[in-house]
Amino acid sequence: MIEFVVRLDNHPGALSALTDVLGDAGINIEAMSAWGANGNGVVRLITDNESTTRHVLAEAGLVNTEHRVLTAHLADEPGSLARVTRQLGDAGVNIDALYVLRSTADGIELAIAVDDPASLPDDLPVVGGLDA
Repeated sequence: MIEFVVRLDNHPGALSALTDVLGDAGINIEAMSAWGANGNGVVRLITDNESTTRHVLAEAGLVNTEHRVLTAHLADEPGSLARVTRQLGDAGVNIDALYVLRSTADGIELAIAVDDPASLPDDLPVVGGLDA
């Protein structure tokens, strides 16, 4: 799974311009976070079609970077996320972004962007494991 990090000017319509080009290309946004500060905007998103997203962003001249993200399936119970984030921190792995992809009675599916996927501990306390 790939996360696209898009840098935008923070002004009215900037996010709409991004979502318009993705929607017009038939790309579905599966997870997204966006924020603005000091005139700059950052949008982190995961889509259903990485190659088309890459092409559309390039054609639109939208500056972006890509990061591989991992998915984790956690039990929906108090402390599940705390156990995973503590174990990552104790292993020296920095979390760059975290998205809730789905929440069901069976648990919560997360996407986690980390600074060094190769250094992930083998025994993270998650249901279903991590998928690169």
